[in-house]
Amino acid sequence: MPSVLTDLWIQFAILFGARAAAHIVSPAPGTRRLIIDCVFFLALTALLLWNGIPPYSVEDLGSAVTLRFVHGSLKTIWWLAGAMVLANCARVFLILEHKPREGRLLQDLVVAIIYVSAALCIIAYVFSLPVGTIIATSGVFAIVLGLALQSTLNDVFSGIALNLNRLLSVGDWVVLDDDVQGKVVETNWRSTQFLNKTGDLVVVPNSILAKSRITNLSVPDISHGASLTVKMQASVPPKAIEDTMHQVLLGSREILRSPSPSVSITGMSRDCIEVELSFRVPTLLSVAKARNEIFDLIYRHTFAASLPLASDPPAEKTAAGAGKPDFVKSLISLAPIFANLTNDEANALASSAERVVMKQGAVIARKDSTTSALMMLARGVAIVEDGVDDGRIEFARLSPGDVLGERGVLLGSKEVADTICLTDVTLYQISKGKIAEILRERPAIAEDLAALLLTRTKAEDALHQACSDRASTTAPDLRMRILRLFHL
Repeated sequence: MPSVLTDLWIQFAILFGARAAAHIVSPAPGTRRLIIDCVFFLALTALLLWNGIPPYSVEDLGSAVTLRFVHGSLKTIWWLAGAMVLANCARVFLILEHKPREGRLLQDLVVAIIYVSAALCIIAYVFSLPVGTIIATSGVFAIVLGLALQSTLNDVFSGIALNLNRLLSVGDWVVLDDDVQGKVVETNWRSTQFLNKTGDLVVVPNSILAKSRITNLSVPDISHGASLTVKMQASVPPKAIEDTMHQVLLGSREILRSPSPSVSITGMSRDCIEVELSFRVPTLLSVAKARNEIFDLIYRHTFAASLPLASDPPAEKTAAGAGKPDFVKSLISLAPIFANLTNDEANALASSAERVVMKQGAVIARKDSTTSALMMLARGVAIVEDGVDDGRIEFARLSPGDVLGERGVLLGSKEVADTICLTDVTLYQISKGKIAEILRERPAIAEDLAALLLTRTKAEDALHQACSDRASTTAPDLRMRILRLFHL
């Protein structure tokens, strides 16, 4: 008997040693770990059956105490190893949606059922105890424990119900009926944790969450709808306001093109016309950025179209209806590239500007051409893009106040893309000679122009995947190129 037990322990010691070594080589859970556990379980089963120890049969009570202890220990290990294999299968194959660990409450429940079942099998087949009696006794104990932990169990079962109904997942943005809003970062047995917009952690018990009205902003997709309302004076036709607001939405780069944004007149009185702009953005976090851009575009387009906001005095026309120099000077004030000009310099540029009107679809500047005049958009929307058909890359959308042609005029470089009218466009051209006059009087302006050009060229080069020498250009290099071009 001792020799038999010694041989048995040696066999299983070798098996356990091999399993420990395999786990050291691959400590992280996953498919490889599951394969190791499966191989160990099959080898353990083979050894038990080879030595005449069926793990699923009740031990003979007439056997020696030592033999019963050894057989019972090995059977217990076999049942636990089988439970571990099933639990690892649940960990690997129940993640069909690739959810992170924080959202696997249902998976934890399945694993718990597996280990409880293994424990009952050990009680029945190893210790030869009546499972039915134990379950009945544990039922009474469960009732007492349930009454003591009623609130906690309410959270637990509410969490299970939420996971089964798939109302929300880790990473979803949700809004509750008590104005709690945030991104789901973890769902556990007792609570769900949200990260709100200010970066604070909000913990909501599952029982309260199950009773709340939940708005999931990430379903059916992560894009989000938004809208804003503008009030205009009732001194212009609603159709003119609607057309201008369509140009505002067309000029935005932060909103989605599909589904198409819309403009609707929601109210009209003697004092104002109320307009609602509706659009969708890629994610909820993009709403603020898109709204800020659209408000800026509303200001520029309404200014260019002489459409006064409801809070403006009902007075004179300040844009297209004003004198040409005053209007162009106002456009110059909107352009960052002219921010450091003096009042006299701005007046000089405005008086020399030439008005040009182009139809929708017309090409303002072609790729690889060199422009001879600086152009400022006064009305409409233009797009700067490159490529062919579906492979076109959009660099920018130009709205009133935006400048184009600065590469050719200030650097003598060719355009890197086509500039095309998305709507009917009105623009003003300022000749290269007029720019040269201002630079001769004040060469320091070249440094300001170089800094602004550097920002724009870097953005264009990043989108266009330009060569390394262009990407390494610095503001002093551009300043010297501007001065050399104008012989300064």
